[in-house]
Amino acid sequence: MDMHNIMIKLLVNALPFIFAITLHEAAHGYVARRFGDSTAYMLGRVTLNPAKHIDLIGTILIPAALIIAGASFLFGWAKPVPVNFNNLRSPKRDSLWVAFAGPGANIIQVFIWAIVARILVEVAPMEGLVAPFWLAVCEAGIMWNIMFALINLLPILPLDGGRILASLLPDKASYAFSRTEPYGFFVVMALALTGVLSLVLGPPFLALMRGTYSLFGFQ
Repeated sequence: MDMHNIMIKLLVNALPFIFAITLHEAAHGYVARRFGDSTAYMLGRVTLNPAKHIDLIGTILIPAALIIAGASFLFGWAKPVPVNFNNLRSPKRDSLWVAFAGPGANIIQVFIWAIVARILVEVAPMEGLVAPFWLAVCEAGIMWNIMFALINLLPILPLDGGRILASLLPDKASYAFSRTEPYGFFVVMALALTGVLSLVLGPPFLALMRGTYSLFGFQ
């Protein structure tokens, strides 16, 4: 791949990727505040300013390297929004909604990008470079947000899916499960590096991409 194509791929992916992580993290902080914890708000993390959420390695270096390498499965992460679950009005119950807020924001963005893409197809001439470029940006937005939702819903702590599972388990089982959190990041990285993550999430990812395209009338 030449430098021109690399730059185009990075430009296409940059905006939807940044929106995906920014709204994901801001949603956690916003919902946490609604349920009684203002930690993220006081630290300035309930914001749409991407600089507050960007992690050098997870937000920039790893996604860019995967895009340049043409990897079949892309992922990344942002700085996690701090939440003091003890401040929530009902910590065990409310932590479910705080955890789901991030993937929920990604699911909403899937529909927004798809609607924008549908509008572009209907009203914008596809000749030239501008409309096809923004259509590619919309497609990247659909892809990134489906991917973020799926990865974060894995039932592994400290991912959102792990926190949702912990909130649903009986107290004793939830406590035992919570003790796995220090090892969760290493588990996810091992799954990614061995290709297991791609094998597990690949089929639902493709199914959701096809379903979204079909729902909005794309080929």
